[in-house]
Amino acid sequence: MRALVISGGGSKGAFAGGLAQYLLEEQKNKYDLFIGTSTGSLLISHLALGKIEHIKKAYTNVTQSDIFNNCPFLIKRKGQVSMISINHFNVIKNFIRGRKTFGESKNLRKMIAREFSEADFNAIRAQSLDVVICVSNLSTNNVEYKSINECSYEDYLDWIWFSCNYVPFMSLETKDNCEYADGGLGCIIPIEEAVRRGATEVDAIMLNTEIQQFNRVHSRNPFDSLGIIFSFISDKIEEQNVKIGKLVAEDFNAKVNLFYTPRVLTTNSLVFDQDKMIRWWQEGFDYAKKQFSTPSPNNPTPID
Repeated sequence: MRALVISGGGSKGAFAGGLAQYLLEEQKNKYDLFIGTSTGSLLISHLALGKIEHIKKAYTNVTQSDIFNNCPFLIKRKGQVSMISINHFNVIKNFIRGRKTFGESKNLRKMIAREFSEADFNAIRAQSLDVVICVSNLSTNNVEYKSINECSYEDYLDWIWFSCNYVPFMSLETKDNCEYADGGLGCIIPIEEAVRRGATEVDAIMLNTEIQQFNRVHSRNPFDSLGIIFSFISDKIEEQNVKIGKLVAEDFNAKVNLFYTPRVLTTNSLVFDQDKMIRWWQEGFDYAKKQFSTPSPNNPTPID
C-alpha cells in the first residue's frame, strides 16, 4: 500500500502540486492513500482523481480575494519582496462584528465547493482508495483525520476548509459543538498517520528546506511578530512529525521518501502571488525530474 502525504505551507503548495504531478504522471506512481494538511488538503482530492490540470489552473490563479472575505492585512511589495502590515479597518470591523479572529476566509469555502463538485466526491468514493484530511480540534485538544469514505459531501468540504484556516488570521469555525482550525497547528506532515493506516511506502512532500537556510528578519509590526512566532512553532512541529514518522515507519517496516524544497520559496506563505505560484508549480515538477534523473543521496531520502 502506497501513500502520498503533503504538508501544510500556504501558497507554497504550488510547489507540492508540481512535484506530485511528476510522481503521478512521469513516475506513474499509484497511490492507495492520500493525506493532506492545510494547503495539502486542497490538492489531494484532485490528485486522487487524476485531475491535475484542473487543480493546477485553480491553484496557480488563486488570489487573496479568493481566500478572504475580510482580509486582516495589507500587502506591500518592494521589488520581489512582499511585506505584510495590519489592515486596521478590517480587523476592527471583525471585532465589532464579534468575530473570533482578525480576518475571515469564507470565500475559500466557496472556492472549494466550486472546484470540487459532488460528482468528484462520488467518483473518489467509488474507487478503492482513501483521501484523508488533517484538522485540529481546539476544543478537545486533538488532531483528527477525516476520511472521504466516512463523511458526506458537505462535511468533507468543511473539513478541507477547516484544515486550511490558519487562525487567528482566518476563520475559526464550530462543527459538532467543537472549534476546528488549521491541521498544521497539530500536525504539519502526517507521515505517522499514513503508516498507521497501513501504508508500506510513503512519499512525503515537505514545503520547507531540509536545513534552515535563513535567519528571519526582525518583525516590523504585530502581524509580523505573530507570523514569525507561528512559523517557528510550525518548523518545530514539522521536525517532530518527521522524527516520529520515521520511528513509526521503522516499527512497521515501512519505507518513507522525503521530498524537501531545494530553497526557501517564501517567508510569507499567506501571500498568494499568481506569477510566483505558477513558477513554483513548474519548479516542483522540474525538481522532481532532476531528483529521479540524477538521484541524490539526501533528497528524496528513503527510510527503510
